[in-house]
Amino acid sequence: MSIITRFAPSPTGYLHLGHAYSAWMAWRRADVFRLRLEDIDTTRCRPEYTAAILEDLRWLGLDWNAEVRVQSRYFAEYAAALGRLQERGLLYPCFCTRAEIALAQSAPHGVEGVYPGTCRMLSPEARLARIAAGAPYALRLDVAAARRCVGELQFFEEGTGWIEAQPERLGDVVLARKDTPSSYHLCVVHDDALQEITRVIRGEDLREATHIHVLLQALLGLPTPVYAHHRLLTDATGRRLAKRDKAATLRDMRAAGTKPEAILQQFEAAT
Repeated sequence: MSIITRFAPSPTGYLHLGHAYSAWMAWRRADVFRLRLEDIDTTRCRPEYTAAILEDLRWLGLDWNAEVRVQSRYFAEYAAALGRLQERGLLYPCFCTRAEIALAQSAPHGVEGVYPGTCRMLSPEARLARIAAGAPYALRLDVAAARRCVGELQFFEEGTGWIEAQPERLGDVVLARKDTPSSYHLCVVHDDALQEITRVIRGEDLREATHIHVLLQALLGLPTPVYAHHRLLTDATGRRLAKRDKAATLRDMRAAGTKPEAILQQFEAAT
């Protein structure tokens, strides 16, 4: 069976070494390597970043099969998948602000990073009244209801074996917002199936998200690929390379005269 992998960056900035390492890890393992641009955040994604990502990958010597999938062109497909979940009563509107969620998580029994389920308890009448009044809201997945639909789940992690999926660890995740009509979680499982990805190779910072992804795959009748989560590249202080920390970009390194061979050697040494 062919190994089909992908690299799926968000064009919200220039590629840094951590991004490139993840792309290379997926590329080197693939019989077929696909590229996808996850640009659903239309307020932060920019065409110049998209062009730079393609240029940097080519400069590094990475090539890909078939055309690049650009998610912002397919919102109708994601809306259809969202609608299927909504028809089954698995979504509910959440009117909580970020401040309200943070306050609830700071309570004695709150769990940091996990939505406390405040709006899940609202009556249908209360929800409709708030929507009619124009209150902004997001759509969240009712994970407990979803689990009752699919039962026990598991996925295969390279180097570990079969793992029981526990989507409750992430709580009722957001699947759509007014300004972003589909979330990363929904789009990624939809597109991995559409692009026939057999092995998802990505950084260990996304390991926890796999639990939700496996649940969504079961709900939507999509295949579950094999997963492999690699270590993250870090700087000299041990801090992970990230856009928000202004990690060195491939664009800057190229301008400074760095050769692609030097970067690939660094990747080999880190593997």
